[in-house]
Amino acid sequence: MTGRIRKKLLANLNLPPPAEADVVCPLCGRPIPETQRDEHHLVPRSKGGRETTPLHRICHRQIHALFTERELAEAYCTIDALIAHPELAKFVRWVRRKPDDFFERTRKSARLRNGR
Repeated sequence: MTGRIRKKLLANLNLPPPAEADVVCPLCGRPIPETQRDEHHLVPRSKGGRETTPLHRICHRQIHALFTERELAEAYCTIDALIAHPELAKFVRWVRRKPDDFFERTRKSARLRNGR
């Protein structure tokens, strides 16, 4: 649960909102600065997905550079499934060594660029 609904529930429980350092990227395991936080729909909205999870912007863009929306909906709709993919696992090993606020341009995979 994230976003507006979560804030409303936390307000009703009189709990403080989570601190910035409390939000950790489930892919790379690094804390996510507010300026680098994206919400990823595990199943794309175009395929009926509603559940989101916070990710680093660079991790989120890498997911969409590697997979089509159909692939995300059918085979990669969990964090575990995403991490198990060899190309994404290679990216995660690389990005884990970067600072929390690191960002670099992401390029579509050759497979997606060529329409395969």
